[in-house]
Amino acid sequence: QVQLVESGGGLVQPGGSLRLSCATSGFTFSSYDMTWYRQAPGKERELVAIITSGGNTGYPDSVKGRFTISRDNAKNTVNLQMNSLKAEDTAVYYCNARSTTQPGIMYWGQGTQVTVSS
Repeated sequence: QVQLVESGGGLVQPGGSLRLSCATSGFTFSSYDMTWYRQAPGKERELVAIITSGGNTGYPDSVKGRFTISRDNAKNTVNLQMNSLKAEDTAVYYCNARSTTQPGIMYWGQGTQVTVSS
């Protein structure tokens, strides 16, 4: 049974930090590219950070220099360190796993709410 469980969301003031985690099970984690997406109310889901199975990372300009994605293949987890948070970072954050060996195989977590507000 595949599971992706996000944690670490919450309410934080502008300029603050949060660390999101995604604990996974039920698939070969090391063979999957892992991605964090977010979706704000009334907006489309957007990619926030990606880390490939080989450890390469990528970020959109909106979070580059503020967010850092990392993975622990021994613990089957992926993390997202978010610093210098802004109100526009408010969204539900989702963890995504995409297979590098089986095209089209993809899993999603349930999401965790991040609210940046004073």
